[in-house]
Amino acid sequence: MSNENNLDVGQKRTVPWLEDDNRDTKTARTQEKEIEDKKHQQPQQMQVSQLTNQDTVTTTPFRAVYNDQSIIHQRVNRPKLKLDDFNISRTLGTGSFGRVHLIQSKVNARYYAMKVLKKTEVIRLKQVEHTNNEKHILESVAHPFLVNMWGTFQDCNNLYMVMDYVPGGELFSVLRRSQRFPDHVAKFYAAEVILAIEYLHSKDMIYRDLKPENLLLDAQGHIKITDFGFAKYVPDITWTLCGTPDYLAPEIIQSKGYGKAVDWWSLGVLIYEMLAGYPPFFDDDHLKLYEKILACKIKWPQYFDANGKDLLKRLLTPDLTKRFGNLKGGSEDIKRHVWFTGVDFNRILARQIRAPYVPQIRGEGDASHFDKYPETQEQYGVVGQTDPYRSLFPDF
Repeated sequence: MSNENNLDVGQKRTVPWLEDDNRDTKTARTQEKEIEDKKHQQPQQMQVSQLTNQDTVTTTPFRAVYNDQSIIHQRVNRPKLKLDDFNISRTLGTGSFGRVHLIQSKVNARYYAMKVLKKTEVIRLKQVEHTNNEKHILESVAHPFLVNMWGTFQDCNNLYMVMDYVPGGELFSVLRRSQRFPDHVAKFYAAEVILAIEYLHSKDMIYRDLKPENLLLDAQGHIKITDFGFAKYVPDITWTLCGTPDYLAPEIIQSKGYGKAVDWWSLGVLIYEMLAGYPPFFDDDHLKLYEKILACKIKWPQYFDANGKDLLKRLLTPDLTKRFGNLKGGSEDIKRHVWFTGVDFNRILARQIRAPYVPQIRGEGDASHFDKYPETQEQYGVVGQTDPYRSLFPDF
């Protein structure tokens, strides 16, 4: 087993999934989230959007191609960022080896998110390769449903990554408040995720950490995939054991060489969790959880749509010769499945479909959709000291 087998450092899988046989009629909520519901006073019922264009039937091949070169060139040609370019505001999230701050540019007054990683912790947790992978991948991708990174820098103690600020918070929080999503809502988010994963795979990159916590909502309610700490350039196969336990594909657990197909398995877990309110496999004991994943015996709630259930069976199969997304048709097999009948993926890509839930944003820099955290007293921007770790992060 690889020494990089930390499973999702700083993960947020804290909801106690219900184990009894009647779980399809119950919800997975915690008292903390119920208090948060009241605090935000957000609508419990989502606005129902028209996901498909019923007047036209899409018979031409999907042209879901995104030209990313202009944004990538724009990032490459901009001046090198530095800490003094920003005013640092509140913490948006914390993890095992760093935190994310809301920041405002002194140059253009726009708000961004700044991920700060403590070098000593990155090294202690054996995350050097993952951290460098994250930087290299984020600077080489640009897509409507991926968070954009605008630059990086470092000082003696920390690494800094400046990214889009996505003000709507996590899809995880919306799902907990809604308890579970109706079909058309899950279908909307799944469609945006499919286009993002398809784009990454076109560049031979796998994401490896798909889950509601890593799907942020922008001001219009569209998905932005964040946290690329486990993303990797994989033109063929890799063996690293990493990811979030509930979402691990069988081939990862079995320490087999694996590739892009693991993301399509995770898509199946995500769709199931959106429709049910809990993942298809869960257990507090990781070994028992892995046994359940390998056995792949799924309990299907009675309210599941037959077409949705059929798609999930084709995604959540340990047999790679049968898993949708991994067949000759690639992601087109998923997009053309009957569950997505009428969904125009070109309009989805162009963000022309109104999101089912539009977060209430009270202006630029509003961070009310994120939990509050104690602020650190740590000094950023320390220079002039000996930095024994700079050679480990040469491109920051």
